[in-house]
Amino acid sequence: MNCSIDRERLARGFMRLCEIDSPSRQERRVADYLTAVFTELGAEAVIEDASAEKTGADCGNLLIRFAGTVAREPIFFACHMDTVEPGCGIEVLRTGDVFTSSGNTVLGGDDKSGIAALIEMIRVLQEDESSYGPVEILLTTCEEIGLLGAKHLDHSLLHAKFGYALDSTGIDRVIVGAPAANRLKIEVHGVAAHAGLNPEHGISAFCLAARAIADLRLGRLDEQSTANFGLIHGGVATNIVPDLITIEGEVRSHSVQKLEDYTQEIKSTFQKVVRGWVAQAGGAKQPSVDIGVQMEYPAMHIEDDDPVLVRVRQAGDHLGREIVFQVAGGGSDANIFNSYGLKTAIIATGMDKVHTTDECLDLRDLVSLTELLLAITLV
Repeated sequence: MNCSIDRERLARGFMRLCEIDSPSRQERRVADYLTAVFTELGAEAVIEDASAEKTGADCGNLLIRFAGTVAREPIFFACHMDTVEPGCGIEVLRTGDVFTSSGNTVLGGDDKSGIAALIEMIRVLQEDESSYGPVEILLTTCEEIGLLGAKHLDHSLLHAKFGYALDSTGIDRVIVGAPAANRLKIEVHGVAAHAGLNPEHGISAFCLAARAIADLRLGRLDEQSTANFGLIHGGVATNIVPDLITIEGEVRSHSVQKLEDYTQEIKSTFQKVVRGWVAQAGGAKQPSVDIGVQMEYPAMHIEDDDPVLVRVRQAGDHLGREIVFQVAGGGSDANIFNSYGLKTAIIATGMDKVHTTDECLDLRDLVSLTELLLAITLV
């Protein structure tokens, strides 16, 4: 395999992508840019789906098809177009082979490192007149705010039945498993009263929520599961007993049964605290609790002998590189793709310190990623 990757072209492409603003729900500019790039590269089709109606984004997901030069089973590669905030007005700084932002924003390597590598991959395949099968490139919206683009993707548009999501830190690292997650929104209702004049007439929703939280197991629950509450808001003023506190959190587990059990444990704890107050205090005015549970994403697990892993392992062998297979603790578009029956492994892109203004990427890792993508396409 003699692949002529142009390092500087790859670097320029990455920097150009990062400097196109595309925070979640505002991906139109980068989508239009990528449509033009892939059309110029001779894509057989560039399709924008109707997901924007559901996600609230200013564009839909993009599906780009390249017919290839030989009849083989098609594969797909997926990235997301959106970035986290602060992600507007990005200025990429290059020091040697290392890319960073000016320091006021994220870099955007999550996930534009993957997109840049795919563009270079297509260029090299064409320039080297390589023999390769059909390739589909799937670019989603709103990944960073709940995998919304993937959730509302018309996956029947895809011809390929397996592929790779380019979206993780590190290099030569492939994610083969990830947990399912439930999102919880809990509203604790008390009774408002003046905190200085007649606090005894009130029921503090804050105190009820605090009692329940204190009784919960949070953090690392077992080797497969975690739980956390990260948002709390409510109250009106310091001199008013708060009648409504809302807290939001999550439960994650690689086990569907444990996810259900731990979620029920949280619900039962809050209900028990409220029932306990009623039994102890009585009275006409009583507290209550409303608990909403929404599945954020299903678990993913890929077996060792699945073709999607066999192929990336063969690619690593061809390059003389050891590919490390790992189970992750977070969810991504790949969780959703796998739930559609599209076997999807996650390939690390070299990005580092993501979701911070210290985010960085080494060009050598970006070249290494592109080499691996080419090998996957050509083996």
